[in-house]
Amino acid sequence: MGGKSATNLIEVSEDPSVLEDGEFWAVSTSFEGKNTFSRFKDVVEKEFVAPAWAKASGSWSSSLSKESYEAYVEAIRSEIENGSVYQVNACRRLSINGVHQSLAGLFADLQKNNPSPFAAYLSLPDLEIASASPELFLQRQGRDLKTSPIKGTQSLDHVIFGQKDQSENIMIVDLMRNDLGRICESGSVEVSELLRSEEHPGLRHLVSDVVGKLSSNVNWKQILNELSPAGSVSGAPKLSALKCISRNEPVARGSYCGLLGWVQGDQAMLSVAIRTFWKAGDGVLNFGTGAGITWASDASSEWEETQLKARKLISIAGGELS
Repeated sequence: MGGKSATNLIEVSEDPSVLEDGEFWAVSTSFEGKNTFSRFKDVVEKEFVAPAWAKASGSWSSSLSKESYEAYVEAIRSEIENGSVYQVNACRRLSINGVHQSLAGLFADLQKNNPSPFAAYLSLPDLEIASASPELFLQRQGRDLKTSPIKGTQSLDHVIFGQKDQSENIMIVDLMRNDLGRICESGSVEVSELLRSEEHPGLRHLVSDVVGKLSSNVNWKQILNELSPAGSVSGAPKLSALKCISRNEPVARGSYCGLLGWVQGDQAMLSVAIRTFWKAGDGVLNFGTGAGITWASDASSEWEETQLKARKLISIAGGELS
C-alpha cells in the first residue's frame, strides 16, 4: 500500500490489542466486524511487481438482480418516510467462478489502468484482496486523526453535484463527526474541508475531510469499535442503517466495505475497502458495488450508479458484466 511492502508473515490475530505493540500490522476487517491482523517481519519501500494477469472469462453473477436492487432502494425510501433512517448504503456482490490465479497480477493491472490513492494488496493463506480504493477511512499520525468520507458519485460528463449528493455527503460528515467525537478531545473535531470534488478514472467523487485529536489513553480496540463500519458504507443513523442492510442484503459483504491498510504504533493508514476484489481460496472472485440511498433517490438511477462503479474495474479483471 502506497509503496510500503511487507513480507515474511509472522502471525495472524483477531485481537485488536496486538496493535498496541508498535510492530507493523496489516489490517483487514470485514464489514461485519471480523478482524484479521497480520504481523510481518520485513517492511520496505518497494515498487510492486507481479506476474501477468490472465483475464477472467464468463459472466459475473449478482447477489441482487436489477429488480431486487430497485426493490431494496424502495424499501429504504419507505423506512426514510417512516422516520427510522435518513440514509442507507445499499450494496450487492458480484461473483465469477474459476479464478485460481493469484490476484497480484490483477492488482498490478489496477495500479496501471485505474490508479487510486489508497490501493492495497493483501495475500494471506485463506484470504487475498486487491483493492483500488479511493477512500480514506483513517489516517493517524500520533494523536492526529483524519477521515475523508466519499458520498456522491457521477460520471465525468457531469459537471456539478446535485442537491441529493451534497445532502448525502453532509449527513455522513455529521455521522463521522459524532463518531470521532467519542474518541477525540472535546472541541478538537472539525470539518477541515467540505464537499471537495475529486476526479478518479471514469468517475468524479464528492469528498469531505473530518479531523480530530485523539484523547489520551484511547487504544486501537476503542478506535475500531467506535468508528467501524465506516459511515459512508453504512448510513445514518448507523445502527438503524445496519439493521436495514441486514434485512435486505442476501449475502454478507465480507471484505468489501471493511477496512484495509496498516497500523504501526501510533501511525496508520486505513482505507474503506471499496472498489475491491477478493477471494477466499475457493476459486470464486468477488467484487462489491453499491450506492447511497436517500429519500430523493431514483431506484433505476441508483442501480446504474452501481453499474458505473463496477464497469471500469470489471473490464480490467475480465468477464462479462450483465
